[in-house]
Amino acid sequence: MNAENPVPVEGKTIPQVLLETATRCAEQDALVFPQLHLRMSWAEFEQATYEAAKGLLALGIGKGDHVAIWATNVPQWVVLQFATARIGAVLVTVNPAYRAHELQYALKQSDSVALFLIDRFKSSDYFGMLNQVCPELKHAVPGELQSGEFPKLRWVVSLKGDTPPGTISWSEMLDRGRTVDRADLEEAQARLRPEEAINIQYTSGTTGFPKAATLSHRNLLLNAYYVGQCQKLSSQDRICIPVPFYHCFGCVLGTLCAVVYGSAMVVPAEYFDPQATLDAIQKERCTVLYGVPTMFIAQLEHPSFAGRDLSSLRTGIMAGSPCPIELMKKVVHQMGVREITIAYGQTEASPVITQTRTDDPLQLRVETVGRPLPGVEVKIIDPQTKATLGDNQQGELCARGHVVMLGYYKNPEATAQAIDSEGWLHTGDLAVRLPNGYYKITGRIKEMVIRGGENIYPREIEEFLFTHPAVEQVAVLGVPDPKYGEELCAWIKLRSDAPEAQGLTEEDIRQFCREKLAHFKVPRYIRFVEEFPQTVTGKIQKFRIREIMMEELGLQEEKTA
Repeated sequence: MNAENPVPVEGKTIPQVLLETATRCAEQDALVFPQLHLRMSWAEFEQATYEAAKGLLALGIGKGDHVAIWATNVPQWVVLQFATARIGAVLVTVNPAYRAHELQYALKQSDSVALFLIDRFKSSDYFGMLNQVCPELKHAVPGELQSGEFPKLRWVVSLKGDTPPGTISWSEMLDRGRTVDRADLEEAQARLRPEEAINIQYTSGTTGFPKAATLSHRNLLLNAYYVGQCQKLSSQDRICIPVPFYHCFGCVLGTLCAVVYGSAMVVPAEYFDPQATLDAIQKERCTVLYGVPTMFIAQLEHPSFAGRDLSSLRTGIMAGSPCPIELMKKVVHQMGVREITIAYGQTEASPVITQTRTDDPLQLRVETVGRPLPGVEVKIIDPQTKATLGDNQQGELCARGHVVMLGYYKNPEATAQAIDSEGWLHTGDLAVRLPNGYYKITGRIKEMVIRGGENIYPREIEEFLFTHPAVEQVAVLGVPDPKYGEELCAWIKLRSDAPEAQGLTEEDIRQFCREKLAHFKVPRYIRFVEEFPQTVTGKIQKFRIREIMMEELGLQEEKTA
């Protein structure tokens, strides 16, 4: 870094930054998959992306083409991420938990010209699902697919395992790339601009179809740079990435952050596994750990946790959903991640808007989501009047600056709803700014429960229930009620090792609430559960809980005028 250019990634494209890092850190570890006994230096990783980029050009894929990837955390995922960036193709990241109809929507909506996928994982047969929605594939000549449902789709490439009819393998693509000259790739890279789209991420579809947030080189590089800065990352760091690549957490805060700083990417497994994660931290001496709260809980609760040497850990990010205060304390004191940070954002913001810093007091790191990244403006507005609010007033959090996406692909109406005429991204999250400039997230506008005219924010009830010594995880939401409009429901997972959990009843929880909360904030419905419906990234799907409870209780949505 120098005085003339305090932000070294500003004005650059992803391949420019990759090539600089590969030169600077050539012999250091870039990508490590301990379970696969795979280890690449930065020089080797750059070479792998170079060969894959030439493979893409050999398939006729070029700048602006959309390339979808539907896979778990496999090595080819990371290589493809940077290979597409080198030629200016837009990587469309598809959730590996998607079923056939969700894949159908994403492939069609994104106008993808190629799909890269694994053959299977656990109970998912990816080619089986693809053939359901694209029956023409079985009879197609590779590269000449003609599908009525997916008119742009030409190539299907198998990343590992089977190579069914109509497809080619990853290695075959690499072979084809050997006929492409280096000059062709260098010319493709020279035409790239930082403001151009390079990634499409589908937002979590909690209601309706997911929307395709379109992000640029600049969006992603600046986010990765500042997020790394908040953790004081360097080329000496080793980042443990158990979060999925298809999500911004994995492919921006994880892989791209590593590329910006020259840190090693350590990938424990194809899918989050607490034991594999702990093994990777210990064996590879990881200094950085990422995860959502449920992942940290799973590691802390794992039978092998007590005997572990995790002393290499220093920092990391906990994000994705609210972090219980007690969990944060355990991560700091029991795991030793003393400089752990909390990040807040959303896919539309590339993804991080605010983050705590490594030297923030623990109190700020457990009670807030930090302060805005440099170059990002944040304001709190009244959801009804849109007036800007002062400190300690709850309203909708809005952000403006380099984090804001280009827009939703092929959805100008939704883009206009999300980004106003002055460039402010409206997050839909309720927050409060403290006088010290730090922010607290207090709930979702759409999650607010209105019971008999009283506005109730589930986050407040959840934070309170976390103070009960027997509670490990909790989700609070509203369900329809003919008398009050809505009633509160709490799903609670109890700690198996807590003495207080023995014989605990639903009424005991209600009594616990009555002692400290207003009567209308006491959940009417309480269920003790072993697990929650979750997204792949560990976010609890409250809409699913709501559906389950409505069916169980025979409730109907109240009709409103």
